[in-house]
Amino acid sequence: MSNNSIANQNIAHENHWHHDIGATKIFSFWIYLMSDLILFACLFATYVVLVHGTVGGPTGKDIFNLNFVFVETLLLLFSSITYGFAMLAMYKQKINMVKLWLFITFLLGFSFIIMESYELHELISYGYGPDRSAFLSAFFTIVGTHGIHVSFGLAWIMIMIIHISLHGLNTINQTRLSCLSLFWHFLDVVWICLFTVVYLLGAIA
Repeated sequence: MSNNSIANQNIAHENHWHHDIGATKIFSFWIYLMSDLILFACLFATYVVLVHGTVGGPTGKDIFNLNFVFVETLLLLFSSITYGFAMLAMYKQKINMVKLWLFITFLLGFSFIIMESYELHELISYGYGPDRSAFLSAFFTIVGTHGIHVSFGLAWIMIMIIHISLHGLNTINQTRLSCLSLFWHFLDVVWICLFTVVYLLGAIA
């Protein structure tokens, strides 16, 4: 057998091995997301139980600004679209476009966090902090937990931009981008549920 044949076999074996490892990592990440789903399900259940525990304090109708939150929602929704463009660019092996769309996604997600932080700060400054009532405790917990997840996702995006700049779109980075895609879209779905159950229903109740 020639050296070229042996080399080709080694390359094929290595690519197959990386493919198997990548598939395993993505499957494992799905399991993590399911555990995170249970976490948010518990937070939603807790919120529904405590939503009327205002102790004479403000209700959601008194403190929620739907127009403000709607802008937050649009930012996160558009960030999912831009991340989708990043994945399409990845499949086409367009490194610069991947980095560009990731950076735009980061800017949208960062703007979301800034608005969310401003909203929570305003509530605390008015005396509507998490220690005011059971309702506000549940509200701050579920919104804050989602915000922490988004912040983690933003850090992950920046790390991926650096990794892609250093190593390109190799198999490992493609697997990481796929996992990050699942994570980012998961947060988008959770926020839609949060916007509907917490803000929308709370404002019209």
